[in-house]
Amino acid sequence: MSRTQVSITTRDGVCPASLFTPDGRGSGPWPGAVMLMDAVAIRPVMVENAQRLADSGYAVLLPDLFYRDGSYEPVTDVSRLFGDEEVRKALFAKMGKATSPDGARSDMQAFLDFLAARPEVEGGKVGVTGYCMGGGLALRAAADFPDRVAAAGAFHPGNVATDAPDSPHLGAPRIRAKVFVGGADEDQSFLPEQAERLRRAFDEAGVDHRVEIFEGARHGYVMRDLAVYDEGAAERHWRELVSLFDSALKEAA
Repeated sequence: MSRTQVSITTRDGVCPASLFTPDGRGSGPWPGAVMLMDAVAIRPVMVENAQRLADSGYAVLLPDLFYRDGSYEPVTDVSRLFGDEEVRKALFAKMGKATSPDGARSDMQAFLDFLAARPEVEGGKVGVTGYCMGGGLALRAAADFPDRVAAAGAFHPGNVATDAPDSPHLGAPRIRAKVFVGGADEDQSFLPEQAERLRRAFDEAGVDHRVEIFEGARHGYVMRDLAVYDEGAAERHWRELVSLFDSALKEAA
């Protein structure tokens, strides 16, 4: 594994992060990417996923979006996060801070500036991929930084096309990136009407996109440490993600 642990200063504090590069393939440089975590935590599966993306030929930044609440114990029992009411409340509070539009924009600015200054990273544009809450953040990043985000992937995202005044789909007119959204068939946070609203927003804005529902998959299908993990859907996610990034960051170079 080619992992460098780093600290990134943001408007709201210091964000612990890791930078991954292709294992055993020299010093680069490679196109940059940002992987935005799900609502559980930074944990071994997120580290594994970041390295797997890096091994496809990218310098991948994995930031801990819960940094505003300080350090936390390693997550070893994911089920407790959702089964214990007090733990669940604390988790939702962390999520709220991580996903506020203003804070997310400020964080992404810091992440993009960090990558731009690294010798391992080539080019001025990056790809962003996110999971669960990170899916909405990836779409926001594409809208907030259209000159810097060339590709955005959102997998088992939730509540990205709602009636909320700051719903991520409203940023579609500002997006210039290629976009792939892979929703879950069994996901109350991304129902068919949300998927259709998102498609319509992208169509009207002229965004190069695909919004698809993975049949039979449940929210969280990418993460191997969750009970809802779906190997077929997860592997499809990898094919779609690498193809998306390659087309926007390698083939277009």
